[in-house]
Amino acid sequence: MGKIVEVKDLTKNFYTKDGEMEVLKNISFHVNEGEIFSILGPSGSGKSTILNILTKLLEPTSGTVDINGTIGYMFQRDHLLDWRTIMDNITIGLEIMKRKDAKSIERIERLLKTYGLWEFRNMYPKELSGGMRQRVALIRTLSVDPDILLLDEPFSALDYQTRLMVNDDVYRIIKNENKTALLVTHDISEAIAMSDKIAVISKRPSIIKSEHKIEFEDLKEDRTPFKCRKVPKFQTYFDILWKEIDNYEQQ
Repeated sequence: MGKIVEVKDLTKNFYTKDGEMEVLKNISFHVNEGEIFSILGPSGSGKSTILNILTKLLEPTSGTVDINGTIGYMFQRDHLLDWRTIMDNITIGLEIMKRKDAKSIERIERLLKTYGLWEFRNMYPKELSGGMRQRVALIRTLSVDPDILLLDEPFSALDYQTRLMVNDDVYRIIKNENKTALLVTHDISEAIAMSDKIAVISKRPSIIKSEHKIEFEDLKEDRTPFKCRKVPKFQTYFDILWKEIDNYEQQ
C-alpha cells in the first residue's frame, strides 16, 4: 500500500485582534491507500483545521501537504436539502461539477441498492431517520467517486445507539468501496472501533504525540466497529489512549 496523503511539518497560525495564535505546530503524518486513519484529540485542538488545509479551504503557515488523489468531504451534519428528494440530494455534487451522466447515475443506483437506500430514493430528508440521513450523506460524498474521504466528526449529531449502527454502516461502505478515509474525532471508542491507525494530537498548539496501529487479529476479515468494542483488546487500546489524552488535559 502506497502513501495517498502525506503531511510534513504542518504549522498553522491565525491572527486575531489579540495577536497571533498558533493552532498547529509541526504536524507530520501519512495515510496509506485503503486505510481508515483517525486523528484523535480534544475539542478545539485543530482537527478540523487539518481537514480544511487538506481541502485547500485554508493555507498552511508552513509545511507541505501531498495528496495523491481526489477528495470527498463528509461534514458533522448531513446538510441535506429539505426540498430535494434523496436521489436529487445525492446527485447535487455531480450537477455542480457538470458530471451527471449515465455512468455516474448507474454508480449511484448501485450504491443505493447495495446499502439499503434504493426504496427511499424518491423520499425527502425529513422522512428519514438520523442514521439513514448520514448514510445518504456518505453516498452523496461517494457519488463523485473520490479516492479519499475526509470525515469531520460525522457521528457527533447522532444519539448513542444510532451512532453505533451508523459506525458499522460507514465502516462497511468505506471498506467495500475500497476507499481511504481520514476521520477526525474526540471520541476514543469511536476512533478505536473505526480505525486502522490513530494519531493522537494535543490541545493547542497541537502536536502529534503518538501514533497507534489498531489490529484485532481475532476478527480478521469479520471486523466491524461493533464487534471491535466487544473484544478484550479494545479495552487495552482504550486505556492507552485515555492516559495520553488525560495527560494533556492535566497540563
